[in-house]
Amino acid sequence: MTHRKVLLAAIACCTALAAALTGCASADDGTAGSGPGTDNSASPSPATGSSGGPTDGSPTPSPTPTPTASVGTGTAGSVPAVPASTRCHSSELRASIGPDHPGAGQENFAVVLTNGSHHTCTVYGFPGVAFVNGAGDAVAPDPVRSTGQEKVVVTLTPGASAWSSLTFTNPALSGATTVTPAAVLVTPPDETKSITVRWTGGRVSNTGKASVPQVSPFRPGNGG
Repeated sequence: MTHRKVLLAAIACCTALAAALTGCASADDGTAGSGPGTDNSASPSPATGSSGGPTDGSPTPSPTPTPTASVGTGTAGSVPAVPASTRCHSSELRASIGPDHPGAGQENFAVVLTNGSHHTCTVYGFPGVAFVNGAGDAVAPDPVRSTGQEKVVVTLTPGASAWSSLTFTNPALSGATTVTPAAVLVTPPDETKSITVRWTGGRVSNTGKASVPQVSPFRPGNGG
C-alpha cells in the first residue's frame, strides 16, 4: 500500500506541474506558437473606394490626361484653304489658254495662270471657266470639275505659272450641238474677279449633255 501511495502522489505532482506550465505559456502571449513581440495579423492594405483611390485620407492622384487629335475643318486627306494673305489675287495674275493637244477623240487645253506681281503667292484648287460671246454673255454651260485628282498648293514666285487641264470630247464625235465662243472668263481659285482670255479653240458643246468640258486642279508649270 505504501508503494501505491507513493506512485499516486508522483502522478498527481506531475499532473499539477504540467497544468502550471501550460498556464504560463498561455498567459505569455495568448496565442500558441507566437514569439515575443510578433503580430501574426495580416498587414492592412489601403482601402479603395468606388473610384479606385485610397479612402484613408491620402490625396487621390490625378489621372494622366489622354491626348486627343485635333480635328480640322477639312475632309480626310485634304489641305486647308490657302490663307488670303498668301493667295494670288486676280489683279496679280495673267491668264492664257494653251494650244490644243488632241488625242483619242479628246480636245486638251491648258488654262494657265502666271504670277505677274513682284512677290510670291499661291494658288490652290480649280479655276472658274466660262465660255462667253463678244458681249460677255455665257454661250455654253460652265465646265465641271474633274474627280479623282488631288488638290495641291502651288507656290508661284514672280513670273512662275500654274496650269489646269481643260478637256472635252470632240463635238463632231459626240454629235452635240455647238457654239463658237469669243472668249473665256478665267477666275482664279477663291477669287471673284475674272480675267478675260480670247478663245481660239474652235467649237464647244452648248448642251451640257455631251462633250461637257472638265477642268482639273492647278498644278505647277504651264502644261506645255
